Amino acid sequence: MEALISKIHIEFQRFIAIIKEKTMSSLDEIKKIRIEKVKKVERAGFNPYPATTKRTHRIADALIDFEKIQKSKQAIILAGRVRNIRGHGGAVFFDIEDGSGKIQVLFKKDKVGERSFVFFQEVVDIGDFAEIQGALCTTKTGEKTIEATNYNILTKTLLPLPEKWHGLQDVEEKLRKRYLDILFNPEVKEMIKKRAVFWNTMREFLIKKGFLEVETPVLEVTTGGADARPFVTHHNTLDIDVYLRISGGELWQKKLMVAGLEKTFEIGRIFRNEGMDAEHLQDYTQMEFYWAYADQTEGMELVEEMYKYVARETFNTLRFKIGDFEVDLGQKWEKYDYHDTVAKYTGVNILEASLHEMETALKKLGIDYDKKGFNKTRAIDNLWKYCRKQLAGPGFLINVPVAVSPLAKRSEKNPELCLRFQVILAGSEVGNGYSELNNPLDQAERFAQQQKLRDKGDEEAQMYDKDFVEALEYGMPPTCGFGLSERLFSFLMNKPARECQIFPLMKPKQ
Repeated sequence: MEALISKIHIEFQRFIAIIKEKTMSSLDEIKKIRIEKVKKVERAGFNPYPATTKRTHRIADALIDFEKIQKSKQAIILAGRVRNIRGHGGAVFFDIEDGSGKIQVLFKKDKVGERSFVFFQEVVDIGDFAEIQGALCTTKTGEKTIEATNYNILTKTLLPLPEKWHGLQDVEEKLRKRYLDILFNPEVKEMIKKRAVFWNTMREFLIKKGFLEVETPVLEVTTGGADARPFVTHHNTLDIDVYLRISGGELWQKKLMVAGLEKTFEIGRIFRNEGMDAEHLQDYTQMEFYWAYADQTEGMELVEEMYKYVARETFNTLRFKIGDFEVDLGQKWEKYDYHDTVAKYTGVNILEASLHEMETALKKLGIDYDKKGFNKTRAIDNLWKYCRKQLAGPGFLINVPVAVSPLAKRSEKNPELCLRFQVILAGSEVGNGYSELNNPLDQAERFAQQQKLRDKGDEEAQMYDKDFVEALEYGMPPTCGFGLSERLFSFLMNKPARECQIFPLMKPKQ
């Protein structure tokens, strides 16, 4: 049986290879034919790739003012991609579409002349970009149309567009050729527009609240602001290794608090050299804000208000289906105690249990974890990640152990806990905030502990940042900091994070 299955598998792979080879051969032939068409256009004295167009209207604008333009009998010029060519004897119908809309074109031999009509049929293919001059009219079927009197080729394509219903079915191919995915799938284009609204609305909200937008370095000599493995590169002029930042300028923005700026935020790219899954990316957008003279309580109030505002402005609703969860941002936001939640779902007292007891619990629960550089901090984190999958939210995780929060201020009621809050939605963290640690002695000690973990092999532990400690020694006011990544957007879209990026990172084709 195994031999038969193996033979079937080999034959299937052979069949796939033949199909691919024929497809490639077919594409190569099409490309050769279209290159000849390019040459034919050039021989006729036309540029198949002109730099300018005489377009007078966007298609959407022409459709809005259709009756007015039609009554004036003025000739207008539209431009766009040629789609869906249909021949009817001495007339050709096709559509052109630009970024604003689509309109039918009527191309008649007696209007454009026989030579021009034949030339069009010989050189124009579906997918080409063309400029159409003519008057607006309505066909017998009532369809709004531009009747061409002249045309120009704006871009001659060399490869055919995939068939609407059969092309780009493979998810990897869709992401690799995202431009075609966007072209054929209006929902992807709509997602990209929503993504822009999402970040712009957040920017608008923070600016209205008095926050100043800033830019901080992407290249750093010491990474900070998160527990993550960085990307390393080399600065040739300075002859030093530098890191791509793993946070949205956290330590830099805190230095701005030292400098006397009371409210700052940054929206920018960060980079983490970690695994890929539905929630995690290596290169993505993040927002972080810092608010002097505010604490975690004020931070939670502002964050809840911001999430509701951004969700409503972007999606026109506060109710979302996220995975298996139904989430209503408009309901009362819960408070989840870290210690109590872990104890409830795993039976482990994280403040008293030994590393051995935590590892035993992880194995019993079937939780897979990275053994390299494993320590109590990582054990606590893995136990919590198991528990959070049970929580629908919306809510805030509070009373987080200091061991997993090297940058948060300790609780005066219990020094083993810190003043940290995390937004919980649909079993995951989609936002993280602190009453920021501003005690330079405590910060230096925690950095030292993190460095020890790093020296023992924990690549996600934070580096000792001497310059930041020195900045704190000059004094930073009580500050609340908060950050969220585009994971929130992907959750609200109910899609994997990678599919919500415009051009996600892809491994090159072999």
